[in-house]
Amino acid sequence: MTQAPSEKLPKQVPFIIGNEACERFSFYGMRNILVVFLTDYLLRNEVPDLAVREQLAKSHFHDFVVGVYLFPLLGGWLADRYLGKYKTVLYLSLVYVAGHACLAFFDTNKWGFFGGLALIALGSGGIKPCVSSLVGDQFNEKNKHLVTRVFAAFYWSINFGSLFASLFIPKLLKSHGAAVAFGIPGVLMLIATVIFWLGRNYYVKVAPSGPNPHSFVSVLLSAAKGGWSGATQKHSAAHVSGVQAVLKVLLVFAPIPLFWALFDQKASTWVLQAKKMDGDLGFMIFEPSQMQFINPALVMLLIPVMSGIVYPAFKRAGLELTPLRRMVIGMFVAVGSWIAAGAVQMPIDDGQKLSILWQLGPYVLLTLSEVLVSTTGLEFAYSQAPIEMKGTLMSFWLLTTAIGNLAVARLATLVPLTGAPLFFFYAGCAAVAGVCLAVIARRYVVVDHFRKADGATA
Repeated sequence: MTQAPSEKLPKQVPFIIGNEACERFSFYGMRNILVVFLTDYLLRNEVPDLAVREQLAKSHFHDFVVGVYLFPLLGGWLADRYLGKYKTVLYLSLVYVAGHACLAFFDTNKWGFFGGLALIALGSGGIKPCVSSLVGDQFNEKNKHLVTRVFAAFYWSINFGSLFASLFIPKLLKSHGAAVAFGIPGVLMLIATVIFWLGRNYYVKVAPSGPNPHSFVSVLLSAAKGGWSGATQKHSAAHVSGVQAVLKVLLVFAPIPLFWALFDQKASTWVLQAKKMDGDLGFMIFEPSQMQFINPALVMLLIPVMSGIVYPAFKRAGLELTPLRRMVIGMFVAVGSWIAAGAVQMPIDDGQKLSILWQLGPYVLLTLSEVLVSTTGLEFAYSQAPIEMKGTLMSFWLLTTAIGNLAVARLATLVPLTGAPLFFFYAGCAAVAGVCLAVIARRYVVVDHFRKADGATA
């Protein structure tokens, strides 16, 4: 007998969301000042030429982000196969804390500092697919209708932490130096770990499957050797269909790296643009890195507006904004943000000193695109993943960010474009990706992979 839907949120969810808010403060606190720190502090004596130093700082920044979004593959694998999500998050959070400590203690030592970045990439990246999929594990068929609301709250908490980090950490770097500016995010990461640990007795802990001869890679290799019919001779129909489902989702993910190539440059290319603008607003002086606060502040406003007002209004009008439709629209909104940012860059290229407030318009558009693509992508990735592959598919979703940042890291030193042409180049690339996503989305058949409610029938 099917149970009636429940309107009560699982009591363990606040621990996960509280952990996420503190962890995001720690991450964005160090991330948002990284390009400025590398440009104006760590690499200043080693690379005297400012233009070359900016390119190198941008390349190092995006290489770091690549690491952050590659390690989810390791974290998802550990969680799904051996440790489970809870232990994976707890153990890698301690590595994460150690990385922050290195940044604070080695702020004048290049290799010690980069070692800290490597530990943060491992810790932050490793827990990413586990935390977000752990949220989904707390739900079943009885209360799955609450997942959209909780994922929105989860993403809201990310931006709550990012907002305050973006406002305060750049000022601390200027006033108290790098050791303090990187040390405070480390303290917040330690608090995040404690909050997560406090909820240990409440979490639904899906057991890891152990070494699996029917894993995604095993089934894929069997299919490569003997086709899908050959794969069914070695693996069950459920395992083969699960891998086929993942591959269909990966096709949807294919254009998404271009979105991240645009979005993550708000912490590099857009910060370097802000360094050439006038941050004096009369009543206060904005540091270039501080403009990033606009993004989380707007996200915190837009998420409830979009999920509570805009999406329901479209649905009532018979034009439901499904997850795939939101993602397609978001891609083209991101394109618009970079066209606007390129328009701002044109007078800067001509030697004008514009107010930093001219970045507000591009930030509004970029943030709207984030709500449409990124928030939706988390929900979509979880809902489309077969039960035994949720951590793996969440890792693939995060891998799209790694690919986008890898492209930017390499293009930073290879593409001869600078100034406004560079902005328009990225906008054009993302526009092509948006068209591809729209074509793929029209052919994708949405499925539903949620855990069964206890005592309920499917």
